Amino acid sequence: MVKLKVSRDTPLQELTLRRYEKPYDMEKRELVRKLCLSSGLLQPGDSRDIIVDVLHVLLRAKKDCMELSSEDVRDEVIILRNEYALGLTGVAASNIRRQIKRLRDIFLVEKIRNNYRITEFENVSVIFDEKIRQYLLQSVLERVGDYYKQIDDVF
Repeated sequence: MVKLKVSRDTPLQELTLRRYEKPYDMEKRELVRKLCLSSGLLQPGDSRDIIVDVLHVLLRAKKDCMELSSEDVRDEVIILRNEYALGLTGVAASNIRRQIKRLRDIFLVEKIRNNYRITEFENVSVIFDEKIRQYLLQSVLERVGDYYKQIDDVF
């Protein structure tokens, strides 16, 4: 019997975008939650929404140009979740670091020494235009286009 080697199709980069209603008169946490949903950081119906609070904390720190360690982020997330009467599921230090890494992967957050901040304390709309739209989205679209062209050549 011949064993087949099964390979995994691991993407080099992944980008999920969703379109929701325009953001009118939303409470701050709900606005951050919709951004996370729109950007693919949170799945619709997912109750594990700690990424929302991690981003929320970093956005609040941006106003004062503060860099936060992962422990500072964790402490602030706990305070924020208590303010909203949310459970503390997902506040383990390892999970907070993993969520920060996800934000770093899409260039919203950067690491300076052992601290984190919104990239260059910039407005997130600017980060979206410069890093996500022009760099990430463009490279993903180009690669998908390569597959379309190759299909045309093969078939």
